[in-house]
Amino acid sequence: METKPQKTKSRSKGVSAGLVIVGCAIVAFCFFFFVCGNPSGFDEKGHPHPGNVFATLYQGGYVIPIVITLLLTALSLSVERFFALNRASGKGSVPQFVAEAKAKLEAGDITGAEKLCDAQKGSVANILKAGLVRYRDVETYTDMNNDEKAQIIQKEIEDATTLELPYLEQNLSVIATISTLGTLFGLLGTVLGMIKSFSAMGNEGAPDSTALAVGISEALMNTAMGIGTGAVAIIFYNFFQGKVKDVTDAVNEVGFAIGQTYTSKHGK
Repeated sequence: METKPQKTKSRSKGVSAGLVIVGCAIVAFCFFFFVCGNPSGFDEKGHPHPGNVFATLYQGGYVIPIVITLLLTALSLSVERFFALNRASGKGSVPQFVAEAKAKLEAGDITGAEKLCDAQKGSVANILKAGLVRYRDVETYTDMNNDEKAQIIQKEIEDATTLELPYLEQNLSVIATISTLGTLFGLLGTVLGMIKSFSAMGNEGAPDSTALAVGISEALMNTAMGIGTGAVAIIFYNFFQGKVKDVTDAVNEVGFAIGQTYTSKHGK
């Protein structure tokens, strides 16, 4: 008997990483040139006033706004993932929902489990609800054995999981990439700063102390910004990967529970 595909609610595609990157780049370059590069932050010789962090940051050169773009992008996408994964978790605690759903399934209370899903919402509830709907469908099939019916239920859960996972993992690859790019661009800025420093030292006669200081300052600012951006990105990436793993573990747990319920109630 051919099984009918279940209708699924359209899932929001979330925030486009491309638009976030463009927006952050505009903010970063405006901040660098108009705030950090404000002439009031420098003396008549072009040196930053003591304690002026923005003017000192301007000394880092043109790699700095790129690193700031990466930092702002990582922060923006992390905020977006925080709210998105909170919505995906549903209204209540996921571990508590899983425990209550398993209890309902073990008791054979399919209707009660469906009501729990409707109240919880979120990715885990959506996947379990899809499995429960298919559970009711296969009970009406007369031309299949119970093993085949259990496989249909399991496939429905797998299909629902496949639909939910891209939403959960959206933009995480971008954050992971920034964790590497931030460090690499910081290293690039460091190398460019050191080139300037050695060029100043290589001039005939006494080294240009100002050019030497500017080159070293550029190198150090890029090093600090690059390492900081990479660290922020990798911390958020690991945090959100852990959240996604918690959801997938919960899905696996309830998926196994619904399969066990069908097998115990109807036999093999």
